[in-house]
Amino acid sequence: MNTEIQPDRRSIVRDAVGIGVATGAYGLSFGAISVASGLSMLQTCALSLLLFSGGSQFALVGVLGAGGSAVAAAGTAVLLGSRNALYGLRLAPLLRVRGLKRATAAQLVIDESTAMAVGRDSPRAARLGFWSTGLSVFVLWNLGTLLGGLGAQSLSNPEVLGLDAAVPAAFLALLAPRMRARQPWVVALAAAAVALVAVPFVPAGVPVLLAAATAALLVLRGRGDGGRNDSDSTDSTDAAVEAK
Repeated sequence: MNTEIQPDRRSIVRDAVGIGVATGAYGLSFGAISVASGLSMLQTCALSLLLFSGGSQFALVGVLGAGGSAVAAAGTAVLLGSRNALYGLRLAPLLRVRGLKRATAAQLVIDESTAMAVGRDSPRAARLGFWSTGLSVFVLWNLGTLLGGLGAQSLSNPEVLGLDAAVPAAFLALLAPRMRARQPWVVALAAAAVALVAVPFVPAGVPVLLAAATAALLVLRGRGDGGRNDSDSTDSTDAAVEAK
């Protein structure tokens, strides 16, 4: 039995470290972009340590860099990070942690750690996938943030490297793997349309907040419709079986 478990454990840890390394590269980009957008090194590192949500961090820095208010930036970050609360509900029965360990686990609830935990053959493997991925990403993301920020700080004019275009480029890189079905395109185009219409009428940063809210509403509505369709399909199937 041990000979079967050990390779599986090694595979999980190896995948977790690989995910951490890849995410750390994004951390380099975030650190450089954040400093180039006007945040201090302390503020940049604090975001990665305390917020620890790549999409939310890029959004917050992007809104502030565009001249948006702190309220709009924070609102956008909260909307994008709210999905982690849903992840937490899914992970709670698997992790079964309490006290300080529960608070630590909450900080490590991200896309990557959730993906590595759910769907495992056993709760033990799920916990290993969560903790190894969460810790790997946390350490390397923060290290990448520090190095990226120091690199941008050492440049007299970081904007000459085109770092102002890195935020949308990073979002496109995060978005691309999810654009394989019809619904993501509908959501993305609707959110973009709302943002473009709002630009002339609201302060900088607010269009991003409105776009995020639009996307969230459309996704929630789509899930509701999907649930009803599944229920209708099940009822129809049951009726057909009874008729037979």
